[in-house]
Amino acid sequence: MSRALPSAADRRTATLEDVARVAGVSRATVSRVVNGVRNVDPDLQQTVRDAVAATGYVPNGAARSLVTRRAGAVALVVSGTGAAVDDEESTRSQVFTDPFFGRVVSGVFSALRPLGVHPVLMLADDTAAREQVLGYLRQGNADGALVVSTHAEDPLPALLLAAGLPTVLFGRPAEPLPLSCVDVANRDGGRLAAEHLAGRGSRLPVTIAGPAEVPAGRDRLAGFRDEMARRGHPYVPSAEGNFTQLGGEQAMIRLLAEHPDLDGVFAANDLMARGALAVLADQGRRVPEDVAVVGFDDSSAATVGRPLLTTIRQPVEEMAAEMTRILLSQLAEPTARATSVLFEPVLVLRGSA
Repeated sequence: MSRALPSAADRRTATLEDVARVAGVSRATVSRVVNGVRNVDPDLQQTVRDAVAATGYVPNGAARSLVTRRAGAVALVVSGTGAAVDDEESTRSQVFTDPFFGRVVSGVFSALRPLGVHPVLMLADDTAAREQVLGYLRQGNADGALVVSTHAEDPLPALLLAAGLPTVLFGRPAEPLPLSCVDVANRDGGRLAAEHLAGRGSRLPVTIAGPAEVPAGRDRLAGFRDEMARRGHPYVPSAEGNFTQLGGEQAMIRLLAEHPDLDGVFAANDLMARGALAVLADQGRRVPEDVAVVGFDDSSAATVGRPLLTTIRQPVEEMAAEMTRILLSQLAEPTARATSVLFEPVLVLRGSA
């Protein structure tokens, strides 16, 4: 039996009762979902979120804050170390133009929007910026932090932990910390790339690796080399990039100079793979006939230009949404233990390999 939706006029002042009627659940259930309370059946949560979207319900932030003692906002922090003041502009540019960060933001927004919770984007690339993040959270301006850390030596996760501030990380930290996190099985992704290149008959595979101090880069390289060793390649030449297109170009130039007969490339992210493709084209190497190229991420960079990029998909939007759900659950149950969710990578076949 279909339920009537509020009219356009009613949607501007939709109430919890309106949402409950459309969802076919109790007002109490709607309240629990809207306030991020745990132990609501996932199917019911989705039904309520759909009803929130359909009715146009907007939670009363002031009233909810009195009940929950929450700000109704979370900090989405892109954090690293060592950025000089003079580099702030390039740091912002990298964050706002990198397709990976855009996908993280999209996943966070999709999880928060139905609940009327607002993300606050913050950059923390030096000591002063990290202190601002800590102060912002300590003052109660945001209820917790979703942290995307770009360097292994980043002190921010440990600082948030020491301050007792609710925190969830995108990616496992380089040093073990009792903080919740989401990640992709990076070693398995490297293995998938090796399986595919070896299966194509690659005789001299090489890899453009991410920074060795970053766990994701290190694990993707290890998985690729392990699987290649199983398939008769005890040594795989590698050049390190920095997860940028320029880094991929520079690494590809070095690898071609040292190993002109290379016939397969695994780049640890799509931007570096796109850089490798540009260099191969400049040097007259056909892809995939002469050199097969595999990336990692399945970002928008994989489908810009020709050939389209064969890549290892990590479901960034889903991972970011899960990171958000974990933080909301942590806010509802502050004494719960830290948890982790590991997503599986998938090979996506396109024209480059």
